[in-house]
Amino acid sequence: MYRKRRLVFFGALLAFLIVCVLCVYSLIRGAVAAHDWIGVADRMAVSRSAAPAPPQKSKVKDCTAKNLQMTLTPAADVVPLGGSLEFTATMTYVGSDPAGCFVDGADDARVLVIKSGADTVWRSDACEATYRPLLMMEGVSDERKIVWDTVRSGGECKASAELPHVDRGSYTAQLVIDGDTHVESKPVAFTVG
Repeated sequence: MYRKRRLVFFGALLAFLIVCVLCVYSLIRGAVAAHDWIGVADRMAVSRSAAPAPPQKSKVKDCTAKNLQMTLTPAADVVPLGGSLEFTATMTYVGSDPAGCFVDGADDARVLVIKSGADTVWRSDACEATYRPLLMMEGVSDERKIVWDTVRSGGECKASAELPHVDRGSYTAQLVIDGDTHVESKPVAFTVG
């Protein structure tokens, strides 16, 4: 009977040791697999760089001051303090090339600039606008309405309700093409009162 107890004890001890060895082996394999998975994100990371400019397939040139005329017309000469003023922005092709020219007519490319003296008070390109490509050619004119809520814009995009209103005084408005200071409308004067 003593031998049977010893045999059972050593058999149980052997089974326990085998289970312990298998557990340790599994833990080591799991640790190695986890280590391999930790580095997977770095190995599979996609590096991003600036998108290359698409090849130009069209021979239509960008509009310049020689073939594009811009005019700006305010709806009124006086706007009440805290009110809003609507402008009509018109771009007209005045060139002679039958292929015409290309211009982006979005509010962040054809920019309305409001100034008080030399101080730039508001720009329509403070917020990104939807791309609006225009092919300008003989007889083509584009007209857009732009509303200014008599507020002062900053360097970041914010809703008009979050911006401070301007003070009473004389202001000028002008259309310009972003990136080409030669394409611009004549400035128009108005008063906030």
